[in-house]
Amino acid sequence: MLRFAAGRVLGGLRSAAGLKSSQPIVGTMVVRHSHSTETDEEFDSRYEAYFNRPEIDGWEARKAMNDLLGMDLVPEPKIIVSALKACRRLNDYALAIRFLEGVKDKCGDKTNEIYPYLLQEIRPTLTDLGIDTPEELGYDQPELALKSVYDLH
Repeated sequence: MLRFAAGRVLGGLRSAAGLKSSQPIVGTMVVRHSHSTETDEEFDSRYEAYFNRPEIDGWEARKAMNDLLGMDLVPEPKIIVSALKACRRLNDYALAIRFLEGVKDKCGDKTNEIYPYLLQEIRPTLTDLGIDTPEELGYDQPELALKSVYDLH
């Protein structure tokens, strides 16, 4: 609306000054699509290096984890390990637990196959850092779940 009004005012001023309007300038937008040919190893090393940066802050860690969990993949154990170490450097235990929950959710229908493998691979790091899994904390069970009325007897 403002652009339209400004154009009308400028057009009126041009005609009052006796200037001819030149041909309108048409803006063109060049869209270039470059498809990345990044290999899996390059992808893994890029995220691993990102999480291993000593100056990473909480926002950057959350952004990278959100981007990673938004992709159509399950992160490799070495990426998960570097993300957990970043959480420890940031002293953000809750972020580590939420990231593990997100990784488990990314396993989808294959949770019973993929998630135990991931836990097996990252178990030494979890032990070294003192991080419990969501299952060890009881987050996989509803907090206020009631026993079935049929199991009371």
